[in-house]
Order: sequence, then structure tokens, then C-alpha cells
Amino acid sequence: MRAGAGALALLMAAGCSASPAAQAGGRSKPDNNLKKTTDAAVVSVFPANGARDLPPELPIRIGTSGTALTTVTVTAAGIPVPGVFSADRTRWRSVRPMLPGTEYQVAAVAGKGSAKSTFSTLKPKTAFTIEQILPNKEMTSLTVGVGMPIMVKFSHEIKDRVSVERNLFVHASRPVEGAWHWFDNKTVAYRPKEFWPAHTDVRFVARLSGVRGADGMYGSKDYVRDFKIGRSQISTASVRTHMMQIHRDGALIRSVPISAGKGGVMKYHTTSGIHLAMSREPVTVMTSPDAGPGQAGYYSQTVYNTVRISNSGEYVHSAPWSVGSQGNSNVSHGCVNISPANAKWFIDNTLIGDPIIVTGSPRILEPLNGWGHWQESWTEWLKWSRLREANTDQL
Repeated sequence: MRAGAGALALLMAAGCSASPAAQAGGRSKPDNNLKKTTDAAVVSVFPANGARDLPPELPIRIGTSGTALTTVTVTAAGIPVPGVFSADRTRWRSVRPMLPGTEYQVAAVAGKGSAKSTFSTLKPKTAFTIEQILPNKEMTSLTVGVGMPIMVKFSHEIKDRVSVERNLFVHASRPVEGAWHWFDNKTVAYRPKEFWPAHTDVRFVARLSGVRGADGMYGSKDYVRDFKIGRSQISTASVRTHMMQIHRDGALIRSVPISAGKGGVMKYHTTSGIHLAMSREPVTVMTSPDAGPGQAGYYSQTVYNTVRISNSGEYVHSAPWSVGSQGNSNVSHGCVNISPANAKWFIDNTLIGDPIIVTGSPRILEPLNGWGHWQESWTEWLKWSRLREANTDQL
């Protein structure tokens, strides 16, 4: 069963309980405020007519005394609100949180019985938004690699991670098992258990309007991001053999001599691990991170055809000055040096999100050094998911 279908089934199962009170976890009790008659069904609506300053996370529920609901009309500031019926149509429930600071109107009919309700939600003290989604719109004009995670940064710290995470959806055109992972209260990322299947269409939906992020703080809008996974290209560079093997869709397409970090001190080792291509830069000026002009170890170098693979200054790039060392020894400050011709080919044939795996170094890539998310095992990744299983279904 798809995750989306499962959620729908749960809602409908909940709608088959004896009364709206039972749906909320309490015992079913008769509503003494409603008078039953022999010729009109009793129709009840929650929230009650005239209610004000309601928490948006409350559901809207409509139930009858046994007669099927013939019509249900629910609007938020005049806009229809989606919902689902139970199998026998004696219950209706909204499928998402209400909008904050909004008036709702409900009209329901069951046989000769009917009910109406008008109520409104509270205005939040704070509204949160998404500040950044990766892949971003610039990347989505292209196709991304099979290692590309979905990375989300919020405008405010999220205290209710469960409410937010359950409203983050990933739809894929091929079967995918994936999960969200919270790095801190403002940053969450999604990745599959294994690399994305090649040529997968992906849609990310953040259905955050009205979702509680913390006390008095609710989401103000929804977000949608579409992108496409390209062919599978995985590059593996060994600092011991001084070679990088590039496989596309499982077949070796190119072997490239390299020179990696010279070592001596840890900062001059290239990090081992599963890197991702983070950017493609025709020109990059590289300077020493911990030495200024006139100090020992200072350098400033203009480098061409670079592919960034971490936030600690590591690139795969053209290095004409070290061609003689490529394929036999490590002489760089930590980057993967290759020839100008190979660098031009590599930048032209690499997608953002392509895995670039480095092996043989004593220095290990940290999961938060760039996009090192694949450094965590699946078990470790799931420890920081509030739901353990994402809302992932097939397009």
C-alpha cells in the first residue's frame, strides 16, 4: 500500500467509530444538546458553531445518527476544504490542519436532518516558513544525480518535529524507501535508503499551512518542488592507487589518474567517504584557510574546472602543475587533482548530486561536511527521524 493510501485508510477507519467523541479518543456519549426525531437524522459538527480562537491542528468532524450524509460543504474563507467520508458516509473528516486566523463555514445534510457551523481559528503569535529547499530552482532546471538529498531549512526553530515531519511528502515515479533526518531544530533532510533509482521523477510537497511548529507558531504556506534524477554516475577515487574510476549505469566509462592530499597533518588528507557533487565552478580562487599573506603555508591559486565535494575546501579540479604526480603520488592540500583535459571532461559530465566516493584516507568525511549525508548508515539515519518512515509514495 502506498503511504498516501495508508493515511487515507486510517482516516476512514477512524471515521467509522461510534461518534466524533470516540474519534478523539474519548468514550461515545449522546449529545444532550441535540434533539432526535423520528423523521430527521441528527447531524453533529465539530468544532461547535460560534467557537473562536481554535488551535488550527484540530480536525473538522461531521457525524450523523445513522443516516448517510448526502451533502457536506466546508469552506475556509470561501475556499473548499478537502475531506474524506467513512465507508457508510455517516462520518466526514478534514484531511489536513485548519488555516490559522481563518473563518470556517460548514453545512451538512443527512436525509431530512441538517446542521451548520461557523467558527474561526486563532491568529498565531509567530508564523514559520521554509527559507531554503535543495535541490533549488536553479538545480531543478537541470537533472540531479542519484545521491541528491532533499534539504530543508526553516525560518524558525521547530519544536513540534512530529507535526511538521508528518506533513512533508515525497512522491517518486519509481519505488523508493526513504526517511527524514533532523540535524537540528531548523534543518531536516530526506534521503532514500539506497541511491535514487536512475531516471526517477520526484515531487516534494511541504503541506505546512496551519501545521503547528511550536507553541503559538504555525506554518503560513505550502511548498512544492519538482526535480528529476538522471543517469547513475558514481566516481570512486583511491588515495592509495591514485586512480579514479567512473561508472555510469554500472559500466566503467573512464579511468582518471589523480593526486590526492599529501597528508603529514590531518588537514592535508583528502577525506574518505561518500561525497556528493555540490557545485560546478569554471573558475575558483583557492586560498589557505588558516594562513594569511606572508605567513608560512599561505597560498592563493586560481583554479579552473572545479567540482566542489565538501565544505572543508575539497574539490575535484584541474591541476596542470601536478600532472607528473597524478597516478603515482599524493601532493595536494586535500583536493583531488586531475589533468586539465580530465577536469574539463569531469565538469561537463557531472551532475549536482553525483556520488564521488574517496577511499583509503585516515581522515573521514563528517556527515555535516557539505552534503555528507550518506556517511550515516541507514540505522543511524533513522535515529533522527521522528516518524522512522517518510510519507513516500509513487507518482
